[in-house]
Amino acid sequence: MGKNVVEDIRMHRIVFCKSIIFRWFVDMEPQEESIKIKIQKNRKEPQETLLIKTNKDVEHAKELIQNAYNTIH
Repeated sequence: MGKNVVEDIRMHRIVFCKSIIFRWFVDMEPQEESIKIKIQKNRKEPQETLLIKTNKDVEHAKELIQNAYNTIH
């Protein structure tokens, strides 16, 4: 992604935002056997929630995260 990505480490999760406007597009939270990822493209659409358990899930999540990063203003 770009140089304008900010990693915001919170109590039990990590949130990635675009810098100046500081709008989050990915929220990652560890679960017992997986990672819960929330992806937000804009405030008007509902966020997508994924549970990552396998490498296949990771590849799918990468595509969605890149798309959200490119979409968010």
